[in-house]
Amino acid sequence: MKIYNVKVNGKKYRVELESIEEVKSAVTVDAAPKAEAAPTTNAVVTGEGAGQAVVSPIQGVVVNVKVKVGDKVKKGDVVVVVEAMKLENDVVSTVDGIVSEVLVAKGANVASKAPLIMVK
Repeated sequence: MKIYNVKVNGKKYRVELESIEEVKSAVTVDAAPKAEAAPTTNAVVTGEGAGQAVVSPIQGVVVNVKVKVGDKVKKGDVVVVVEAMKLENDVVSTVDGIVSEVLVAKGANVASKAPLIMVK
């Protein structure tokens, strides 16, 4: 065991640190390969073809949809506003393009990483 004196915000504390040895335990490894998790990409196939999804960064409620199908958007444009914990969060387009689908409406509950709109 080692003893240290630590000063935090002008106040001194005595701290004792104990070294903990790594304990080896029996670990079994499945010989069969596990399925890979889906890649965290925004590419989603819906409707009539492939597009780029703009996803919700958080779980919350849609309070405003600022685009409609056919609107041109640029990377960084606010497309949806999601409220979480009484804070409104602007969701911005991650790509340039034309809105091909709007997947949510005002008042909808959305999960984190849920697609909100599709951009082609």
